[in-house]
Amino acid sequence: MCMIVLKNVSKTFSHRKVLDDVSIQVDPGEFVCITGTSGAGKSTLMHILAGAETATVGTVEVDGVDLRIVPQMALRIFRRRVGVVFQDYKLLPHKTVAQNIAFPLEVCGATDVQIEGRVTELLKQMKLTKVANSLPRELSGGEQARTAIARAIVHSPYILLADEPTGNLDPAQSLQILKLFKAIHKDGTTVVIATHDSGLVDALKERVIELEDGRVIRDSPGGYKKAPTKEEKAEPVTAQKKSPLKNSEQSVKVSQKMEEPTEQKRRKVRITAIRS
Repeated sequence: MCMIVLKNVSKTFSHRKVLDDVSIQVDPGEFVCITGTSGAGKSTLMHILAGAETATVGTVEVDGVDLRIVPQMALRIFRRRVGVVFQDYKLLPHKTVAQNIAFPLEVCGATDVQIEGRVTELLKQMKLTKVANSLPRELSGGEQARTAIARAIVHSPYILLADEPTGNLDPAQSLQILKLFKAIHKDGTTVVIATHDSGLVDALKERVIELEDGRVIRDSPGGYKKAPTKEEKAEPVTAQKKSPLKNSEQSVKVSQKMEEPTEQKRRKVRITAIRS
């Protein structure tokens, strides 16, 4: 299990600061959603977590090791402990589903027996057995996403990073992918998902880190809560609102008071009529 710690991380591209003084900690076995609008810095942060980008300023530590200063050999070993689902999946176009899933194990030097056993297991888990020999262009969006996830976890990583994994999927497919991530997390994997889909984040009900202009503006557990607007922040504190129940009780009392004079008049009319 790996703890991830970012301390005062900033990233600049051509004098444009994409990440600005980001400090976060992801504990082993945690599920974290990184959210924010397009251009907020989500993908850059994910690339830094994966070791594909280097922070311009600050430190990125995994199990106390700073990824900025470790040798390339150590960095390659680290990447084997991390599974990545890219935004556009990056499936190898001339390899079948089974071959795409097997590829990371082949690179790591696993035996044919090990590869066949693990790939067969994941094809079944991801419900891809029927398309095992199909090429990526022959797959639906959901099948492509599940293939990318299977490839990312084929080597049983400690950390799974997913950048907009449901960005091109319909709600039903997104829900299916969500369930897969929850199952992977339940097995003990640390999961970090970047998404702009607040509905997906709210459905997960996990820790949320929200970025805006490269800065962390929220870090809260248990789902998505919209940040207050500038106008809402500036709104003065008013007296505590009464509950709907109290308001309804008051309305009943007021209506009763308004009806009393009328009822009294009716009684007087009846009495007068009887006397006469």
